[in-house]
Amino acid sequence: MSILSGLMGNASEIEVDAIEAEFNKFMIAGEYIEKAFKVYRDVMIFTNRRLILADKQGLSGKKLDLHSLPYRSITQYATESTGRFDADAVLKVWILGQSDPFIFEFKRGSKLPDVQLILAEHVLSFT
Repeated sequence: MSILSGLMGNASEIEVDAIEAEFNKFMIAGEYIEKAFKVYRDVMIFTNRRLILADKQGLSGKKLDLHSLPYRSITQYATESTGRFDADAVLKVWILGQSDPFIFEFKRGSKLPDVQLILAEHVLSFT
């Protein structure tokens, strides 16, 4: 089950500049955002060190539930591309110690192959 999976709608890519100021305070020296995706108020951030899942809660969205997933804890991932009649693609990420994957839906044309390359680059560097 995913933070984002309970929401209606799909993730779409957002500009790094749009979230840098808000999330830089959670990053260590030398860490930077490579790609980011948003579903309503929730954000999935791929940094050069980890995957950050930001779940904004409450009516105002000021309450923030942050999950930090180091790439070394990702045991496997799978992508399901869009078909001729499909509107979205799917990314599944399994974390060490969890049987159920985090599941994210992406809009058609959201550059899911780029996300897969980021994951491959980081996850495979630990094998």
